[in-house]
Amino acid sequence: MVNKVTAIRVRFAPSPTGELHIGGARTALFNYLFARRNGGTFMLRIDDTDLERSNKEYIDKLMDAMKWLGLQWDEGPVYQSQRVSEYLNEINRLVTEKKAYRCYCSVEELTAGREVARKENRAYLYPGTCRNLSPETEAIKLQEGIKPVVRLRTPDEGETIVNDLIRGEVSFDNRGLDDFIILKSNGQPTYNFASVVDDLQLKISHVIRAEEHLSNTPRQILCALALGHELPVFAHVSMILAPDRSKLSKRHGATSVEEFRSLGFLPEALVNFMALLGWSPGGSEEGSDIFSLAEMIDVFSLDKAGKTAAVYDTEKLTWMNGQYIRDCKIETLAEVARPFFIKRGLLPKKNGEDELQYLSKVIELVRERSKTLVELADLSFYFYRDDFSYDQKTLEKAFKKNGAAKILGDIAQQLQELKTFDRYTIEGLFNDFCLKSEISAGKIIQPVRLAVTGLGGGPGLFEIMELLGQERTISRLIRAAAFIQDEQR
Repeated sequence: MVNKVTAIRVRFAPSPTGELHIGGARTALFNYLFARRNGGTFMLRIDDTDLERSNKEYIDKLMDAMKWLGLQWDEGPVYQSQRVSEYLNEINRLVTEKKAYRCYCSVEELTAGREVARKENRAYLYPGTCRNLSPETEAIKLQEGIKPVVRLRTPDEGETIVNDLIRGEVSFDNRGLDDFIILKSNGQPTYNFASVVDDLQLKISHVIRAEEHLSNTPRQILCALALGHELPVFAHVSMILAPDRSKLSKRHGATSVEEFRSLGFLPEALVNFMALLGWSPGGSEEGSDIFSLAEMIDVFSLDKAGKTAAVYDTEKLTWMNGQYIRDCKIETLAEVARPFFIKRGLLPKKNGEDELQYLSKVIELVRERSKTLVELADLSFYFYRDDFSYDQKTLEKAFKKNGAAKILGDIAQQLQELKTFDRYTIEGLFNDFCLKSEISAGKIIQPVRLAVTGLGGGPGLFEIMELLGQERTISRLIRAAAFIQDEQR
């Protein structure tokens, strides 16, 4: 029986065996949006019953990644490893009620059964060997020191039906479900059982998770029914595939939130990108790609989640990130970009107020052409370094033409005479120079830009020169003129 929802309570339940993957982050986002849209509670649960693979470092990274994305949970974190006694109590109750039983089959016996099934080209199902052992037989096996597992007694026929908000009614033949293990021989509960107990005891109303968990759902439903509880509402969101529609993996580039962060993506852009992986806002927003978290909350509904797999397109993410960089408040952008400038060696680790103001002015000029914070720092090097080399491709066009050294020298001399050094005065000087020398603006601006920045393109040249200042600009022109003369000797 499906739970009659009175209060919306959802959870994100990652296993701390690695960094937060884009798929897991998307699941967390959908749960967060659903809770916020419906005035519900968003809980964080750490599924760390796999003690060998779980790692405290990954738990810390996972929570840090969620906070960075802006997905703050309302309750938790709840650790499964701290709730083992709850699972054992429920398992003991099921054994007492004859809904579960201890299984003493050895690894060798089970392996032999699987080998027979393989040779007969069929799926292996546990045959129920220990299903009806007498108390006397059990006592003997326990005296022999055999550590049993506990299996759930499942129906031999009929169907288990999953009523899914996204996929509709999905049925599973009970003949394909054996008496599966709910407690391992080491005393640890299995994922399926622990997850169900948590969802029931923590009063989770909706289980929103990735499609790959759909195959677990019939077993979890059978666990819930055995425990005598109502079921949560299930919603399995679409898988995320690589551009070639294969399973997403490291070979397709960054796949974890931590990697995207280190590559200079903004959290707002990553959240926006993830939301559109398997969900569409619909309505008047159809066709628009840029959404703030608040805007997503206003329109989020599982009715708009798709069944078909979503394709992971980093080109779209990069484009989105560029949009967010351009629209971000300059003070905020300077603050988040600062570590990338420090890492590139452009800024000291401790920045003074003047340095931060200068950084803001640099970013204001460069961000139109930048799609990531790494790119933002890379394209800003000439505002901090005077000893840069010249772009070879542009050098051939700009420096190796007759008269380039003289043009740079003459421009430097005239700039030296300016009493006011701003973009408008500089532009006026260039216009006068072009008229008097009868040289086109392109033939002057190209070598000057290369001399001042080392590049063939970029922001407005006069704005760059204004920010660099009179002394540094003139010094670079003189340096370039000397470079050309040395090359011509």
